[in-house]
Amino acid sequence: AALTVRFLTRRFIGEYGAMEFIYSHNLTVDGREILFHIWDVPNSQQAEEGSSEEKRIQWADSFVLVYSICDRASFNILPLKIQFIKAAKEGQSQEKVPIVIVGNKRDLHHQRVVSSEEGRLLALSLDCGFYEVSAAE
Repeated sequence: AALTVRFLTRRFIGEYGAMEFIYSHNLTVDGREILFHIWDVPNSQQAEEGSSEEKRIQWADSFVLVYSICDRASFNILPLKIQFIKAAKEGQSQEKVPIVIVGNKRDLHHQRVVSSEEGRLLALSLDCGFYEVSAAE
């Protein structure tokens, strides 16, 4: 949620509840107006499998999966999530689904438990993009 709000408003808010939201946002990219629809799902709700998860996957054209570099568990669930997404999306067509893995909280390097190299290697092994960021900065 912090990353989504930072993207939409350029502000950082540190605390969020476990609410699910859909946002719309216009942005000009390479001279073209792009309308983003962002379905922001807290980690606690991402863990559920079944019709809600499948509905979200079918709704989306691309995926940004965010983990905390300070939370190993949030990183460890990524391979299963990505396999689930790819099975649901790529099974229907021959097109590769765009997925980016984002390690958040880069500013909290003193609390880091997941290295940048681990994130890069996971993204490479799963054919995803990779970034490390700080929503706070």
